[in-house]
Amino acid sequence: MPKTVRLTYLVAGGLAALTGRISAADPIDFNRQIKPLLEANCVSCHGAEKPKGKFRILTLADILKGGDDGATLVPGDPDKSPMYTSTILSVDHDDLMPPSNKGGPLAKQSTDLLKQWIVEGAKWPEVVVLVAAKKAEEAPKGDELATAQGIYETITKLTKETSPADMKAYQETISGTGVTFDMVPIPAGEFTMGSSDSEEGHKPDEGPAVKVKVSPFWMGKLEVTWSEYELFMRPEIELDLRKKHPSEDYQNKLSDALSRPTKPYVEMSFGMGKDGFAAISMTQHAANKYCEWLSARTGHFYRLPTEAEWEYACRAGTTTAYSFGDDPAQLGEYAWFGANSDWKYQKVGKKKPNPWGLHDMHGNVVEWTLDQYDADWFKKNAGKVLEDPWNRATKGYPHVVRGGTWDDEDASSLRSAARRFSDKAWKIQDPQLPKSVWYHTDAQFLGFRLVRPLKVPSADEVNKYWNNGVERE
Repeated sequence: MPKTVRLTYLVAGGLAALTGRISAADPIDFNRQIKPLLEANCVSCHGAEKPKGKFRILTLADILKGGDDGATLVPGDPDKSPMYTSTILSVDHDDLMPPSNKGGPLAKQSTDLLKQWIVEGAKWPEVVVLVAAKKAEEAPKGDELATAQGIYETITKLTKETSPADMKAYQETISGTGVTFDMVPIPAGEFTMGSSDSEEGHKPDEGPAVKVKVSPFWMGKLEVTWSEYELFMRPEIELDLRKKHPSEDYQNKLSDALSRPTKPYVEMSFGMGKDGFAAISMTQHAANKYCEWLSARTGHFYRLPTEAEWEYACRAGTTTAYSFGDDPAQLGEYAWFGANSDWKYQKVGKKKPNPWGLHDMHGNVVEWTLDQYDADWFKKNAGKVLEDPWNRATKGYPHVVRGGTWDDEDASSLRSAARRFSDKAWKIQDPQLPKSVWYHTDAQFLGFRLVRPLKVPSADEVNKYWNNGVERE
């Protein structure tokens, strides 16, 4: 799996990327780094009228006053500050804060951040009053199926392509924004999915290889970039652009009815850049909802690729380990990975495309697919000829991601057949309770690209692609 620790030190100059610090010498920013940590993990028990241990934690005065056991914070000395020492107790300790049934223990990166804040004097603006973070994220707006039905009706009215002969490469403009992206036609066909034991780098979960038939679709020429994704992630950006690019009311009404990501508590590019770079660190749920939002904005049905579609498009008619052959020595011409990435993601589309014109299918960032990961999926389907398979999700983890990453030192991880899967550890540093359904802050190697099938499925199926219902942990 990608080595997130390396990125942690790259971006933060030796401290956890979550802290958002530029270098080890930068002081802790209370409002940006400590406030959300305390509001998510402490205020619910220590902000009430009768707080636990008579220790309230809403203001600087509260925290210096302490509670039944005396002072809880000694600025400059974390070892004498129960506010810190209680967070590093064992999971079964009675005094662990927050307790295990409230999300404890905190990740080490969070406790280290708290410790450093105390070492630096526990600076707290006197005007700041903490407010408990919500214990559950806002429910989706309205009825998901009804919203999907409305988008579906628009899609069926506006979609003009009905046969493979109608499929051409095109550039789509996100209405009301002026932002564009390119889609490439992928022909229907049959291929061998997975790898054989003889392929260098073969893993047990890649075989035995199976025959798969795939229907025609378009796929994003590039990974979804920040200029596209932030329109969804940050509505204020989209609203500002709407003033310059007026669009039809139905598009605004449909997309405005959808849930959008909560405000992130860190800068989501982690200092690696946004202009021309792939958007990263979103959950599969967030990627699915982006596809729904984009479908409303454009009038075309967009979704994530299935695992089979992704590998089919990556191979682009080839049967070799990579879309350019079997020799990993050529990888630098087609992919950003550990040997040439300078240990960060790079701008999309700068390497050679595969035979079907898709860039960055090997390397840069791994990409979400729709499928639930099953290590035995190939074994269960051995000897079959599958048609448009989709291993639908029944639980939040794990899901399949494909494609290799800028952080991979092993070239075999970038092969067309290489499989990976999501993990709860990808959001371990998230201080929220429960963990956000929108962000995998620890997965700075993770992005996605779009698929648009030629045949638009039913409204019910469209809804299932966008809303699998397993986003909460």
